[in-house]
Amino acid sequence: MPAIAAIAPLATRAVGRWLAIPLVVFEITLGILLGPDVLGWVEPDRFISLFADFGLAMLFYLAGREIDFAAIRGTPTVRAGIGWLISLVLAVAVALLIEPGIGAAFIAIALTSTALGALLPILRDAGLVRTPFGASILAIGAVGEFGPLLAISLFLSGRSPLHAALVLIAFAVIAGVLMFIAARGDGARLHRAIEASLHTSGQFVVRLVMFVLLSLVALSIFLGIDMLLGAFAAGVLGKLLLQGAPAREAEITEAKIEAVGFGLLVPVFFINTGITFDLHALVSDTRTLVLLPVFAVLLLVTRGIPTALLARKGSSVRDRVSTGFFGATGLPIIVAVTALGVDAGDLDPGLAAALVGAGLVSVLVYPLVALSIRTSRSRRPRQESNLRPRD
Repeated sequence: MPAIAAIAPLATRAVGRWLAIPLVVFEITLGILLGPDVLGWVEPDRFISLFADFGLAMLFYLAGREIDFAAIRGTPTVRAGIGWLISLVLAVAVALLIEPGIGAAFIAIALTSTALGALLPILRDAGLVRTPFGASILAIGAVGEFGPLLAISLFLSGRSPLHAALVLIAFAVIAGVLMFIAARGDGARLHRAIEASLHTSGQFVVRLVMFVLLSLVALSIFLGIDMLLGAFAAGVLGKLLLQGAPAREAEITEAKIEAVGFGLLVPVFFINTGITFDLHALVSDTRTLVLLPVFAVLLLVTRGIPTALLARKGSSVRDRVSTGFFGATGLPIIVAVTALGVDAGDLDPGLAAALVGAGLVSVLVYPLVALSIRTSRSRRPRQESNLRPRD
C-alpha cells in the first residue's frame, strides 16, 4: 500500500501533461488492479481497514476545516439545502421503484450524497477552493454530506426517530459549546505553544489536531451516531482553535496538518476502497452489472440536476453543468450507508456493490468531466498551496 500511495502522485504528474486526472482516480484504480479480484498482490486485512477508517475520519476533518462559513452562509447554503431536499424527494421515488421496502431508504440516502471529502483534494489541486465557484461547491458538498449523515443517524440508527433526534441534539449542544469556547477563548497562549514546538519533536499542533479529531469521533461513537459527524465537527472546532494565528505560523501549521492528512491517512482510505471493492460480485450477476451504470446515471439525475439548477446566481451554463457533475460525485457516504444496509440484512449485497461501483465511477469520471467543462481545455492540476485567492 505505501508503494501505491507513492506511485499515484507520480502517475498523476505524468499523465497531467496531457489530461488533468484527479489523484484519487489513480489511488482507487491502483487499489482495484492490485487488489484480490485482479492481480491479488494486496489483500485487505483488519489493520488496513482500521487505518482506512481513520483516513476517512481525517478526510471529513479536513473537509470541516476547509469550510469557510463566512463565504457560504446565506444564499449558497440555502440554495444547496433546497437542492438537497429536491434530491431527497427524487431519490426516494426512484429507490422505491428499484427496491420496495426498507432497502429503498439506504439507496435513497446514497443517491443524495456529495463526496465533499473526495472533491476537496481535487478542488485544491485545481486551484478552485478559494474562488467563488469553489465556495459554491463547498456549500453543496457540505450539505450533501451533512444531510445524508443526519438521515443515517435519524432513520437508520435502529432507534426511534425521536430518540435519535434527541441524541443528535445532545451531540450538537456539546459540539456547539466547544466551538463557542474555542471561538471566544484566548488564542494567544495556544499560538505561542504551537509556535514554540513547530520545529521541535513536540509538534504540539499535530498532536492537538489528533486529540480533537479522536475526541469528537469517540463522542459520536459513544452516543451511537455516525462517526463522520464527529469528524466533520472536529474539523470546524480545529479551525476555530487555530484561527487568528500569525500568517507564517498559519502557513506552517496548515502544511503540517495537510501532510498528515493528504500525505499519510487519506490515501489509505481511497486505496483501500479500491482493494475492497467486490469486483467479482459485480461482474458475476447480470442485474448487478446493469444497475451500476443505472445508478451512475441516477446520481446525475437525482443529485446533479437539482444542484445545477440551483447553482450560484449568475453562473454560466458551463459553470452550472460543471456544478452538476461535481454535485453528483459521491463515494464515502455511499460506502458507509451500503455497509450499514448489508450488515443489517436490509440491502442486497448485489445492490450494494452496484451502488459502490456507481460511486467509484462518479469519483473517477465526474470531477474530470466537471473540470474539463469549466476550463474548456485540459490542463495540469496545480497545488492549492502555490496559488493565491482569485475570482
